[in-house]
Amino acid sequence: MQLESHRSLADLTTFGLPSIAEHFVSCGSVESVREVLEWQRNEGCPLHILGGGSNVLLTGDLPGLVLRLGIDGIEEIGRDADSVRVRVGAGVVWHDLVMESLNRGWFGLENLSLIPGSTGAGPMQNIGAYGVELEERFESLEAVEIATGEVRAFDHAACAFGYRESIFKRALKGQFVITHVTFRLPLVPDLRLGYGAIQQELEAAGVQEPDPRSVSEAVIRIRRSKLPDPAIIGNAGSFFKNPVLTEEAFDALKAAHPEVPNYPAPSGVKVAAGWLIDQAGWKGHDRGTHGVHDRQALVLVHRGGAAGADLVKLAEDIQADVHARFGVVLEREVNVLPAV
Repeated sequence: MQLESHRSLADLTTFGLPSIAEHFVSCGSVESVREVLEWQRNEGCPLHILGGGSNVLLTGDLPGLVLRLGIDGIEEIGRDADSVRVRVGAGVVWHDLVMESLNRGWFGLENLSLIPGSTGAGPMQNIGAYGVELEERFESLEAVEIATGEVRAFDHAACAFGYRESIFKRALKGQFVITHVTFRLPLVPDLRLGYGAIQQELEAAGVQEPDPRSVSEAVIRIRRSKLPDPAIIGNAGSFFKNPVLTEEAFDALKAAHPEVPNYPAPSGVKVAAGWLIDQAGWKGHDRGTHGVHDRQALVLVHRGGAAGADLVKLAEDIQADVHARFGVVLEREVNVLPAV
């Protein structure tokens, strides 16, 4: 176990905000995770888990131990006539998994191209984009219980997936470290072209017979046209979830704003948070060191020199204004550490 003290975390998160970990360690195996957790339990210090750093906003220094997952590996562990089972290390970069899947003729992840972050973080918030959510391709995961060091398996039902939700964000929050994720991916293309601008992008590119690769390329072009590169300007992608309204609440909103973009959801109607923020006048909002992206209102940006608390205050101002204007409560998609 190679423990570092007073490690800066700015280069390990896509916001690039200042934060120092009291203790820091990177783990590349289940055995090392269990060893580190035993040390943490003996020390009795706080524990913070860090994946790809793309869905976290740091508001200050982190006491205790920051554990970064670096478990690698993409392994086929079984197949039948229609699908393949793939076990993936939690530290694998998500987009690398999507690209490797396409290279090997495994399909179903193409709509999730270019989502930042690590594979292990994916099930926690049930990542999704352009009409596909991770849970559709998910089979199971393995995780180490923090309190005991025991390795447990969770099947699809045990994860209690919802819209950008799982049991690991609710009832079991902070209790497990995900080490591996197993997917079941179709060997025959299952194209999803009806959400967002995918069909228009394919037509603009002259693609007459789409395949998974061309869909992935279309998604990448769309995302790059709308979202800033974290290597150039600090951000964590979409900062807010798209709110899901009851039918009654949506009818009231639509009566006042007939043009509001909306999509069916299992528990009601999903409304475009970016549209609400844009209509409230926040797109391109500039506070010098930070602000709202000028091409995508869902994205808060850090230009340099801000503190995490500044981004939190901006988010709260947006939430309050959207609620006052539309009666809709926006929920953060990004995790804030330490919690505020």
